[in-house]
Amino acid sequence: MRLRDANVQDAPAIADLWNPIIRDTLNTFTTEEKTIIALETAISAAGLENRGYFIAEDAVGLLGFCTYFQFRGGPGYRHTMEHSIILAPRAMRQGIGRQLMERLCRHASNNGVHSLWAGVSAANLAGLNFHKALGFQERARLPEVGYKFETWLDLILMQKIL
Repeated sequence: MRLRDANVQDAPAIADLWNPIIRDTLNTFTTEEKTIIALETAISAAGLENRGYFIAEDAVGLLGFCTYFQFRGGPGYRHTMEHSIILAPRAMRQGIGRQLMERLCRHASNNGVHSLWAGVSAANLAGLNFHKALGFQERARLPEVGYKFETWLDLILMQKIL
């Protein structure tokens, strides 16, 4: 397994990993699948803005990725970021997500990030447990703010001070 910075050539593999989660699960509230162009733009922007966009891969292909972005707009939030992490099913429970997040947290901390947030669907128990194991603490539960598959969903906001 190898961790590295993502590049625009990774966009198709990231889309192939992310879109089934969007399409088939309650782990994310969105129903709009990621396009390769949008992912290429996000990867390029992360590089230009010195934000991390990291992937884990092996000889077979992409195992997962993570990235971070400003939590809210405006200069007062410049030290507060939110992140996304997606793992392939074959990569779960092997420490790969932890390694990705450790790299992301180091990168963020080295670049002046003080507070890192995760917005996790209450339906995603594995995601909640994963973040708790990494030291994230639940700070808020927003009841019924997401709607997908004819189901109202709670959003759990979790924070880690870097």
